[in-house]
Amino acid sequence: MKLLLDTHALLWFAGGDERLSPTARAAIEDSDTTVFISMASWWEIAIKCSLGKLVLDDPLERFISKRLAEGFRNLPIEPPHLCGLNDLPFHHRDPFDRLIVAQAIHENMMVCSSDDHFPLYPIKVIW
Repeated sequence: MKLLLDTHALLWFAGGDERLSPTARAAIEDSDTTVFISMASWWEIAIKCSLGKLVLDDPLERFISKRLAEGFRNLPIEPPHLCGLNDLPFHHRDPFDRLIVAQAIHENMMVCSSDDHFPLYPIKVIW
């Protein structure tokens, strides 16, 4: 299975946060799952850190390196992902989340998110 993590799912998994559902944790830890992190999530985390709205246990570069060492894969932002935003209904206004949805649709990936807006899109959501 290919699983794209929403930013909060990534942060909660990395931090061992109990808000991450047992189903989501099991899917992320499953050896048959390939876990992807959108560049949109890395960008969102960097912005929140620079604004002081998010404090990581490690510097951002080390935080990213640890996730990649754990086997997570980067999902670059490609032109078809951006073009997919044109046809996406505005169930969600957050630009990072909308891009994650567009990527999931184009790449045929499931998304790990507790966001109530995600199931309104034609994607499978694991939580």
